[in-house]
Amino acid sequence: MPNSPWSHHRSASLSDDIDFEIKGQELQFLEIELDPGESAVAEAGAMVWKDGAISMTTVFGDGSGGADGGFMGKLLGAGKRLVTGESLFTTVFTHQGHGKARVAFASPTPGSILPLKLDQYGGALICQKDSFLAAAKGVAIGVHFQKRIMTGLFGGEGFIMQRLSGDGWVFVQMGGTLVEKELAPGEELHVDTGCLAAMTPGVDFDLVAAGGVKSMIFGGEGAFFARLRGPGHVWIQSLPFSRLAGRMLAAAGSRGGQNRGEGSVLGEFGDLIGGNR
Repeated sequence: MPNSPWSHHRSASLSDDIDFEIKGQELQFLEIELDPGESAVAEAGAMVWKDGAISMTTVFGDGSGGADGGFMGKLLGAGKRLVTGESLFTTVFTHQGHGKARVAFASPTPGSILPLKLDQYGGALICQKDSFLAAAKGVAIGVHFQKRIMTGLFGGEGFIMQRLSGDGWVFVQMGGTLVEKELAPGEELHVDTGCLAAMTPGVDFDLVAAGGVKSMIFGGEGAFFARLRGPGHVWIQSLPFSRLAGRMLAAAGSRGGQNRGEGSVLGEFGDLIGGNR
């Protein structure tokens, strides 16, 4: 593969390390290169194309437990995916031939695809729902519950976020342009609740008032900001899909549709508080 800012070629000392390249700008797709016997796991329906030597198998759950995971383990993994808004099934792509073979995946929405090696971030990542796109086989997709009631009610992502854990490469999809910030211990960052894309588990996530009553009602930024306190890494997305969908619905003169992104568990009232109306 040619070099690009978002590409990786595996080290000879890492047998389970995959090669990949992310192509495009605003409408990106991911191309993974597999050696014989290597596998990648992807969200159902994410594939764009694959070489003929790569087999495709649909599995129950996230595929991280392998064939020895047992029925209850697979059922638990599938249940976690269902809670976070994902499909009960994932697709495993395995190179069955010789030499190199490639498979490509694309995000269903405009934005950025972020590649992360989980062992470089403590082995886990907390991210928005529906963000998982693909990963090296072995990455587990779990659930992260907000510990604070107010954060769960008004925190944009609701009570439930995704937890991706393991030591391999994972690829997550974010809206718009993506910015990574590293917070020092005690350092604070205030972010629009819907623009929080992902964070490492060590970051403390709470809410802070956006200002006075006038600012909350007429400022257009909602009643609360997400207060992120280090240490840890934070990823911010410039265009949450629900914000784009809301503008499209408003332009079409319709109030239908389903808000699956940054809307809170309080429905339209929560959207008003969150600055989405």
